[in-house]
Amino acid sequence: MKTSRLFIALAAIALTSGCAAPRASTASDPLESFNRGVYQFNDTVDKAIAKPVAQGYDAVMPLPGKMMVRNFFSNLDDVIVTANDLLQLKFNQAASDGSRFLFNSTFGIFGLLEVTSRLEKHDEDFGQTLGYWGIGNGPYLVLPLLGPSTLRDGVGLYVDGRPSKLRRVSHMRSRNQLYITKGISRRAELLAQEKVLDEAVIDRYAFIRDAYLLRRQSQVHDGNPPREKYDEYDEEEDTKLKPAPTPATPSSSLELEPSVQSAAIETKQPVLPAAEPHARFDTPRRNILKVWVAQQDVIR
Repeated sequence: MKTSRLFIALAAIALTSGCAAPRASTASDPLESFNRGVYQFNDTVDKAIAKPVAQGYDAVMPLPGKMMVRNFFSNLDDVIVTANDLLQLKFNQAASDGSRFLFNSTFGIFGLLEVTSRLEKHDEDFGQTLGYWGIGNGPYLVLPLLGPSTLRDGVGLYVDGRPSKLRRVSHMRSRNQLYITKGISRRAELLAQEKVLDEAVIDRYAFIRDAYLLRRQSQVHDGNPPREKYDEYDEEEDTKLKPAPTPATPSSSLELEPSVQSAAIETKQPVLPAAEPHARFDTPRRNILKVWVAQQDVIR
C-alpha cells in the first residue's frame, strides 16, 4: 500500500514541470526516440491515475482548503528557494523569501495562511543556480513519472530534494501521504492549462518540450532571456527587411541619355517597411506563451 501511494504521488507530479526555445533543434533533444517512449508512458499513467484523482480533489475540496494546502507546500519550498537565492548572490531575494518562510511558519500557522502577501515570492531551484553560473541545459530528458527535464535540471532536482523538509519526516507513512497530497494539489492546479494544449497542439511531445525549455531559459535569466534566432525562418525574415542595394551613381565623366537615366531611377527598389512587432510569431508560439503565463500564475 505504501508503495502504491508513493507511485500515485510521483504520477501526480508528472506534468508539474512545464515552457524552450520554440522549435527546438535536434541538438537539444538527441534522445528524442527514448524521450517519446517515456512521454507516452507518463501520459498513460497520468490519464489512468493522476488526472482522475486531481479532478476528484478539485471537485470535492473547497477553495479555502485548496488554498491552505497550496500555501503549506509553497511555504516549505521557500526554504529551497532561499538557499538558491544565496547561491546566486541574490541577497535581496534571499531576505524576502527567508522572511516569507519565517513569518508564514509562525504567524501563518505552519504556512497554512499566507501573511506575507506584500513580500514578493520568487522561484529559484538548483537547476537555475547551475544555469546562473553558466552551466548549459545539456540534452532534453523526459524523466519517468516526473516529466520534462534536462540533464542539468535533473541534477538540480536531486540536489534540491536532499534538504527538503518533506524528506526529513521520519515516519514513512506520513511522509508518503505528504508527497501524495503535494502531487495531487500540483496536478489539480494544471488542469486548466490542458485546455490550451488541446486547442493548440498537433505534436504534444514537441510542444511540451519547447514550452519547458522556453520557461527554463526565462527563469535562468529572471524573465529577460537573450534574443536568439531560432531557425531559418528568422534569417529569411531579416533578409526581407533589408533594403535593396541602391544602384551606383554614374560617374560624372560619363553622360547617359535621358531615357537611360529615367530607367535607372525607376528600377531603384524602395525600402520595405518594418514588420509588425508580433508578426514573426505564428500560432504555436503564441500558444506556448499562453501555457508559460498560466504557469507563472500557478507559481505565484
